[in-house]
Amino acid sequence: MTKSVSAKMGIQSGSRVLLVDAPDDAIDAIELPDVIRETKLSNDFDYIHLFVRSQARLHEQFPKLKAHLKPTGMLWVSWPKARKDGTDLTLTKVIEIGYNYGLVESKSISINSTWSALKFTHPKDGKTYNNSFGQLP
Repeated sequence: MTKSVSAKMGIQSGSRVLLVDAPDDAIDAIELPDVIRETKLSNDFDYIHLFVRSQARLHEQFPKLKAHLKPTGMLWVSWPKARKDGTDLTLTKVIEIGYNYGLVESKSISINSTWSALKFTHPKDGKTYNNSFGQLP
């Protein structure tokens, strides 16, 4: 049996979630389990998912969303694949931006034929992360 996109993403039933600028086809592809879906950025979330087409928008949204992410939460960023729709985002650029805001990437998946997705989490205590963009404690 093939895992659903939401299972691959680690979305649990009962999670408090926020989807930002999510197109309907992507929401359908994710197949959210029974979650508490919010529409406003308030308090902390288990799962936040930002759909974005530009570096400028990612820079604008990332710190705002990070501020509302539970310590054990996950922030997924999706962008159009293969520079579709005129995006200036690539996997490397998304990793760099997330890292610059203090989160670490851990998993990449395909949402559907249009959207790629990358999972970010808070760094684990006591672990050092190194990549070409720097070091996070």
